[in-house]
Amino acid sequence: MKLIYFNDTGRFVRIHPATLGHGCIVSKDPIKPLETREFLLPKDTIPWVKMWDEKEMGLRILVSPLKETEK
Repeated sequence: MKLIYFNDTGRFVRIHPATLGHGCIVSKDPIKPLETREFLLPKDTIPWVKMWDEKEMGLRILVSPLKETEK
């Protein structure tokens, strides 16, 4: 499955390292404002997404693949 994220926050969004560790394929570069980023997830999974503001560090996004049975 693939997830397309569009950054409409007006700020840079950094990719949490666990996104890659959990099996997603995505560029580690921060997502620029008005940029689209594609996250490729392992087969037969759905995305679980969390975004938060780390104040000094800025916005961070975590995309973690879940098996359909885990939802």
